[in-house]
Amino acid sequence: MAHTILASTTASISELKRNPMATVAAGEGLPVAILNRNEPTFYCVPAKIYEALLDKLEDMELNALATERLNDGQALVKVSLDDL
Repeated sequence: MAHTILASTTASISELKRNPMATVAAGEGLPVAILNRNEPTFYCVPAKIYEALLDKLEDMELNALATERLNDGQALVKVSLDDL
């Protein structure tokens, strides 16, 4: 069965066990696909990218909430940042 690998660098679980930091470094700051029997099992993602991903997800959730509130039919209330 064919699998899509969403990383340009791959490593086996054996390689990851043998030298975890070298496996992470091989990705040069990008995710590394970890393969088990030539199938992607998980992605090893550097902390900086993981944090950025979570920030992006939070922003998307907040934007969806803001859009929902704008479309609820209630009148907008203007507020100055100085008033906060």
